[in-house]
Amino acid sequence: MQAGLINTAHLATSSAFSVESRNGRPDFELAAALQKVSPQQQAKAQKTSTDFEAMFLNSMFSQMTSSLKGEGPFGDTPGTGVWRSMLTEQYSKNFAKAGGVGVASEVYRTLIMQQAKTIRTA
Repeated sequence: MQAGLINTAHLATSSAFSVESRNGRPDFELAAALQKVSPQQQAKAQKTSTDFEAMFLNSMFSQMTSSLKGEGPFGDTPGTGVWRSMLTEQYSKNFAKAGGVGVASEVYRTLIMQQAKTIRTA
């Protein structure tokens, strides 16, 4: 494969949103769709998909910690539940920003593909 086939200069800066995200192979369909969608819409789709993954991860982390009692440095105080919810929220945001578990890249691809279809038919 020639290196000049895809112009990646205008693509998303995060590695989770690259065109080489489909089983380690270039996603030419996504690359073509990205050419039709404005950079502002791409940035908005990135933020939306990352926020969605953070929400998903927050739900997962909340379920993981829901059965924990007041052990640890805060003991069994009323503030422990509030502190734990804020902690899981920050964990989920950081995980999603660092690349997450792959949900954001698929949501991003779907959003871009839908927007490209809308532009073509409009």
